[in-house]
Amino acid sequence: MARMVRKQIYIRPDQQRRLKQLAKALGLSEAELIRKSLDQAAVPSAGIYRDPAAWEAERRFVRERQAKGRLPGARDWKRENLYDRPVFHRLERPDLPPRSTGTGKGPGRA
Repeated sequence: MARMVRKQIYIRPDQQRRLKQLAKALGLSEAELIRKSLDQAAVPSAGIYRDPAAWEAERRFVRERQAKGRLPGARDWKRENLYDRPVFHRLERPDLPPRSTGTGKGPGRA
């Protein structure tokens, strides 16, 4: 085992309860859980790390794509049409009979 340094910390009662519960559930000592939490907190996550060059490349890509205008073969449906699909109807009001799919075009429509 690596050399350890003893630290005394103050936590709130609710944090103490969660620490005890989580340590028990994971089969770890409270100290090991705290060490693992510190190790995890010290590693930069993908959402926190920012690469300015990558963001600038993304901005360039978006601007170039916008400059090209609309793609040929534009869609013939609107976003609002998606909410008329039977699956959404049943989720909103399961007590109602299924709606007719109608003649409108769009994703998932016949």
